[in-house]
Amino acid sequence: MLRHNSAGIGRIAAIAIVIIILGVSATIAVVIEHHTTTPTPQSPQTTPTAATTTGTVSQQPTYTSTPSTTPTRFTFGPPNTSVLVDDSQIQPPDALDPATGFTIDDEYYFDAVFQQLVEFNGSNYQIVPVLASNYSVEGNYQSYIFQIRPNVTFSNGHPLNAYDVWFSFVRELYLGQAVGISNYYELTVEPNSTSSGYVLPWGIRHAIQAVTGLPATTNINVTISVLNNMLSNFNPSNTTQAEIMSYPQQAYVVLDPMSFRINLLHPYPYFLQVIAAWWGAIVDPAYVDSHGGVQANTQNSYFDANSGPSTGPYTVVSVGPGFSDIVLEANPNYWGKYAENVPFVAQPAHIRFVVINYGLPHNSRVEDFATNRAQISYVSVPFFGQMYSAYQYREYFSFKQIFFSFGLLPGLFYVSMNTQRFPTNNTYFRLAIVHAINYTEILYKTYVFNGSLYASPMLGPVSPGLPLYNPSGLPAYSYDPNLAAEYLNLAGKQEGFSVTLPNGSVIGNPSSLPLGTLTITYIAPLTPLVGEQLLIIQDELAQIGLSVATQGVTASQALSWTSPQATPNLVYDAWVPDWVDPVLQLVAPAVTTSSYLPAWVNLSSINQIMGVLPFTTNQTQRVELMSEVYNITYNYAPYVWLPDPYEYYFIQPYVHGLVGDPLFGYWYNTLYYANATAG
Repeated sequence: MLRHNSAGIGRIAAIAIVIIILGVSATIAVVIEHHTTTPTPQSPQTTPTAATTTGTVSQQPTYTSTPSTTPTRFTFGPPNTSVLVDDSQIQPPDALDPATGFTIDDEYYFDAVFQQLVEFNGSNYQIVPVLASNYSVEGNYQSYIFQIRPNVTFSNGHPLNAYDVWFSFVRELYLGQAVGISNYYELTVEPNSTSSGYVLPWGIRHAIQAVTGLPATTNINVTISVLNNMLSNFNPSNTTQAEIMSYPQQAYVVLDPMSFRINLLHPYPYFLQVIAAWWGAIVDPAYVDSHGGVQANTQNSYFDANSGPSTGPYTVVSVGPGFSDIVLEANPNYWGKYAENVPFVAQPAHIRFVVINYGLPHNSRVEDFATNRAQISYVSVPFFGQMYSAYQYREYFSFKQIFFSFGLLPGLFYVSMNTQRFPTNNTYFRLAIVHAINYTEILYKTYVFNGSLYASPMLGPVSPGLPLYNPSGLPAYSYDPNLAAEYLNLAGKQEGFSVTLPNGSVIGNPSSLPLGTLTITYIAPLTPLVGEQLLIIQDELAQIGLSVATQGVTASQALSWTSPQATPNLVYDAWVPDWVDPVLQLVAPAVTTSSYLPAWVNLSSINQIMGVLPFTTNQTQRVELMSEVYNITYNYAPYVWLPDPYEYYFIQPYVHGLVGDPLFGYWYNTLYYANATAG
């Protein structure tokens, strides 16, 4: 999925947010004040104890200490034990409906509110049953059967059953909006079927025709008419609907009210990971149908803006304008309070309210964390020193006590070069760029703090640390401006342009017009880390005579890059997998056109390999085929591979229960407070 890099925002602004949380028996006003200056660190001894008035919770820090010049003991806790404030989220979500949400920024909200049949266990990438009580795998990983956990209800009291599961999986594809379309492609979606303009699970047209007698297999309009009506008036008690859902020769099959089968087009051992995140989330059909229903290729605008009932440990209380913040409340009727064998990631919430602030300015994030207004925060590596220097409790707690790293984030970080548009369609031109950049400088200028690296060099299209990473041991592209100039000279001769080097020499075709200014497009806002990396790239490309500008676009604009012609020549961005299959989730998006990554690599040699590589279980063959992909990609040079960063957060020392992994982060419901003592 697309990831908009979470690096510290370098704008200074003032913002005051007042969030009203309506509780069961009282109204709690949580007041968060943001200031325009970096806070001056001070000892907690000189800070007055937090005062609480009726209906208002002061966000000043609470503490106890021994009244002496040098305190020997210091106890530190949250301003309000019922509220957790998370300032770490740099970008707002793009939608609150799991059948629409696309970007990584949606993740923490979806994880807290919605649930799947199975989920990751929280500490690694192992799978545990959540809405399913158990599951079985048949047919050499081609068929998966799930028993629905009994006594699970949505937050509105509606009981969960297998029909809800069928509705949710079909709707995920049918709306034509979600990341699930890519994730289920070639698994539950027949690739050739999308030529109709609709995304349907395989076999559903045959199911409709077999049950109704209508010509659904030959007339797509019949299929859409039936599904629009069925999904917008969903009623499993209707015999026709029940028979369509139970038709055995299709992707999604209801076996009985509490049993559900998924049949794949190909055996795929990773499939449980595929459905373990929000594109496998189960929603309440009754709520959907009473708030706009379901229409093919159409978002549900109400669900997108407001969320809906869910089975998760939290529910949505309020949503700020433009998703500036989301307030969650622990689900008072959560099924996990009463069930047995509830996995760790599905345990009931410990902290009643969670306030997620999205897109706060850098200085606000620093100040909120420094003064204990926020419990979780984030800044990019160049600002670690500022964060710790501003922290008012640094005399009691070391940097390591407030910093939590999950390790390397499995993903691809890059500047892509559109292989289908001039001038980046020229291989010599792309080779010139990859050899003009000093990757070591980028790594050490943007990812070092106190002598420690918080990123790793990367040579795609697989992330370091994952299986099949660089199996042939190819070297990183060398930083060699002279070699880069030679490649640029060849590109100019082939494409008919000239470039003037800093020493005045003209390379390429001297009789042709000079190459114009190139533009690197990035996803706004421009963070300090991204800005620093872009500046390094601009300066180094200038050494081979290339003039480079930068331009920011919104995330919604980036989602419109659905063809090579609509995609900029150079794009600074990242791609993070939805599960840890290096082939389907990293290689396929990067070096085919399956996921619209902005390099638009479309080589028959790679396409043929990718017809085999994702589904072979022969490990020797997997390594050999991946080596071929690496060699072809290396010489084709569609990307400038940037360092792979660590996934990390700043966490107040009294926050416990933080368990997670680099890909999926942490879960709010596992967090709890226990005062931290120093001295």
